[in-house]
Amino acid sequence: MDFTDVSLTALRVFRAVAEHGTFTAAAVSMGYTQSAVSRQIAAIERAAGAELLERRRDGVRLTAAGRIVMRRATIVLEEIEATTRELSGLPGQAGTVRLGWVPSSGAVLVPRALAELRRTDPDLHVVGREGGTPALARALRSGSIDLALLASAPPFRAPDTDSPPLALQTLTERALCVAVPAAHPLARGDYVDVDDLRGQQWITGSSSGGDGLMGVWPGLDERPEIVLTARDWLAKLHLVAAGCGLTTVPATLAAVAPPGVRVLSVHGGPQEQRRLLLARLPHPPEQAVSRVAAVLRAEALATSPHPAGLPRPS
Repeated sequence: MDFTDVSLTALRVFRAVAEHGTFTAAAVSMGYTQSAVSRQIAAIERAAGAELLERRRDGVRLTAAGRIVMRRATIVLEEIEATTRELSGLPGQAGTVRLGWVPSSGAVLVPRALAELRRTDPDLHVVGREGGTPALARALRSGSIDLALLASAPPFRAPDTDSPPLALQTLTERALCVAVPAAHPLARGDYVDVDDLRGQQWITGSSSGGDGLMGVWPGLDERPEIVLTARDWLAKLHLVAAGCGLTTVPATLAAVAPPGVRVLSVHGGPQEQRRLLLARLPHPPEQAVSRVAAVLRAEALATSPHPAGLPRPS
């Protein structure tokens, strides 16, 4: 095996494929054709003398050899990126944390944490992006981000099955709620009975990365009538405010619901809980990463949503 001729482009493509889980998604993210991505992967596998990616029906995942190459490739790419930042006058790697988050945490928790960090740690530079839980788990594995806020639903399995397991901490566990137009008959009470959700019209969003359909109350014993789809939570809530239908929301989003929306708990049937997890790779974190994690934990504890029908914590 000989890595002396492996280009930085090939390393970046390899990281993108590992992060996005498919050649197609990696190609789109980098602005390449799928054939160009395939050529770069073939080149790096020739240099390694081993198969680095296991091709599966639902995408690709790193092999044992692939994890070794990814670990080393991440070091090389991080050093190049740190050099670029230093040359352009941006904060150095020691003061930079790369954070990923699921859309529901981007509405309340992330802005609050970043505001607190600007106040307490003005030299700490946080960069990040929104994504689905499977994509963010792959980004952690590929070294593209340092920390991730991930969503978890029953039965609360780990976000991936790769080894070693990600270090996970539950920041919040809240009941799933339903957002109802203020003029809707269901909005007259302090909560919604699950039986009254049958026959309703729903606003949903099918997220990328394997998170599945979001917006319909889980476990309804009927085929739901989906009237509109929207990608982000805020758009769905504004569609609810316009009287277009109902949608499900984590309780944490009650604080940012627009006028014309009531966020209500649902009674009857099994309670639908949702967890927000803080995830990282299982090695001792840098000081800056630990600081961001501490602020996220504190802000998650301070965030206390109280939609109608939900008891306040004692």
